[in-house]
Amino acid sequence: MTASPAHPLDATRAWVETFVVGLEVCPFAGREVARDSIRYVAVDASDPAAALMRLMEECWHLDGHPETETTLMVLTGGLEDFDDYLDVLGLAEALLVEQGYEGVYQLASFHPDYRFEGEAEDAPRNFTNRSPWPIWHLIREAGLERALAHYPDPEAIPERNKARMQAEGRERLAASLAVLRGEPPREA
Repeated sequence: MTASPAHPLDATRAWVETFVVGLEVCPFAGREVARDSIRYVAVDASDPAAALMRLMEECWHLDGHPETETTLMVLTGGLEDFDDYLDVLGLAEALLVEQGYEGVYQLASFHPDYRFEGEAEDAPRNFTNRSPWPIWHLIREAGLERALAHYPDPEAIPERNKARMQAEGRERLAASLAVLRGEPPREA
């Protein structure tokens, strides 16, 4: 694969279309891509307080725009280190609760170096939450509940994804992410 420079929002859109939808990692994402109901915003997270304020602004945006099902906040700077990312993610989750959004919006997390607790760093399963850039995915709980109600055996999604990542292989998955970032392939 040849690396080609990509803007963070373009890379994220391509990741959603080729990985999340293309590999059916999220069985609900294809519908939202087709409906053009995903909002993509770039957020400089080098100032965590400002990034948290942007999170609240996105909640307010979703409050006023029911046609937008979900927002992907692409964190373009400041949270490249996974541990730093997790620290600020914890603040973001607490802020949603504090501001009365618990049960209204859910925050899913993605990062280029995502690692599930207890998993080896190079485990293919980690790629279900690896993205070209750090991302906070703000999801409407009501929309998620509707989608889950019509999906057979949603509890099996994580195991199915784990098997799919294993079949794709760590090297191929890592190379795909590197291309989306405009970098030569790196070790996962």
